[in-house]
Amino acid sequence: MTVLAFDLGASSGRAVIGQLENDHLTIKEIHRFKNQPVQVGNHMHWDILRLFYEIKQGILKAHNAGYEIESIAIDSWAVDFGLLDKNGELLANPYHYRDRHTENMMDEVFAKVSKEEIFAKTGIQFMDINTIYHLYAMKKAGSVALEQADTFLMIPDLLRYFLTGKKTSEFTNATTTQVFNTKTKTWDEEILNALGIPSHIFNEPVKPGTIIGDLLPSICDEIGLEKPIPVMAVGDHDTASAVAAVPNTENQHFAYLSCGTWSLLGTEVEDAIINEKALQWNMTNEGGVGDTYRLLKNIMGLWLLQESNRIWEMEGEALSFEEQRALIESAKPFQAFVDPDHPMFIKPAHMPKQIQAYCRQTNQFVPETKGEILRCILESLAMKYRYVLEKLEQLVGSSFSRLHMVGGGIQNSLLCQFTADAIKRPVYAGPIEASSIGNILIQYQGLGKIDNVTEAREIVKQSFPIQKYEQQNSGEWEEAYITFRQLIGD
Repeated sequence: MTVLAFDLGASSGRAVIGQLENDHLTIKEIHRFKNQPVQVGNHMHWDILRLFYEIKQGILKAHNAGYEIESIAIDSWAVDFGLLDKNGELLANPYHYRDRHTENMMDEVFAKVSKEEIFAKTGIQFMDINTIYHLYAMKKAGSVALEQADTFLMIPDLLRYFLTGKKTSEFTNATTTQVFNTKTKTWDEEILNALGIPSHIFNEPVKPGTIIGDLLPSICDEIGLEKPIPVMAVGDHDTASAVAAVPNTENQHFAYLSCGTWSLLGTEVEDAIINEKALQWNMTNEGGVGDTYRLLKNIMGLWLLQESNRIWEMEGEALSFEEQRALIESAKPFQAFVDPDHPMFIKPAHMPKQIQAYCRQTNQFVPETKGEILRCILESLAMKYRYVLEKLEQLVGSSFSRLHMVGGGIQNSLLCQFTADAIKRPVYAGPIEASSIGNILIQYQGLGKIDNVTEAREIVKQSFPIQKYEQQNSGEWEEAYITFRQLIGD
């Protein structure tokens, strides 16, 4: 049986074939494409129609390669959405989560609904990129699209609607909006009404593994398919799918780090953990696969590294991965740290200069060379991972013997080693394509070929290599961690 997964990231998307035989999964990427935001006037948007075009290209390539596809599913980043009018037409290109119209919106929202009430109902951490602040910014600006909206669909929901004509919301992604009530498992009308956001535009969410509908006849004709293919909702939030692919089979409670542009460090819990400590530490409870919640923290991940490399490339000084590693290894350790989640790093014009400015403002050594800047980024990320992991252990009341790292970021072996050193316990890195693999295995679950997430994780363990990193130089890291905690005010 063959299924097709589309995994959309903040900078690129991919179409991945999955084939399961004798409890062994093989995957093959058959189409990769860029996902570049578009600035129009004062706003940044996603090019949603280009993404839809590329999805159809992925289906076409799978068909032309002779694959008999049994189902299709899409996962993506969270937060962002599109709005349809009463005729089912898309009213505007979706805003990018880094669009500046959410600046200063958090305080305005808190004036209408308290921070404590929002967290008590939603369990979601406070970030100005959250859906709630985009919706409120649109309401405040008198958005015609919001006024005329009949249906709210997050990015995978919207693309699935383009494929099937079915308007549905999926649970894991819905929970990330900060307008979804974790207790009632429905959209919170009290929050929406207080902010003047129409509640009628939201659909009741479906669970991962639900078949939504078949490809539209027009798309089948366009691609040349003789029979329509079912389209499924999976863990539509890519982290939900990635966590489903964490190859943990020994421990009931485990810690994971989904590592990419964003780093998401957390654990799986049966019910959302909503208390004063979780609020104080700005933790989040996002829906997971198999009627679980993902208690985690969003960390500004490899964004700092990616943006620094983008700037250097624009300046004509691009670095290969091997060159970056050599520069990092030659730089002196523990000279300076940054808090990766400081607001200075959300949307900087020049990331390397911003890192230098942060170090200057915090009275630290100011990194000047590329190696010093890169090492500062990786060491700071590893330190932040330990900091969040320790808070997580306090919330759940137990310790974790290891950390599972998944996602594209684990290809940076120095980051994996630094993380093992910082947290003083082993790191198990793999698989790289966790979101695609989780997407695929949830499809098999929806098709009745595997029973549950536990079975899916066993398949991952048997099918993909896992690299183990043991801690080294723990004494030096321990001393440096004290400095890092002082820096971030803990």
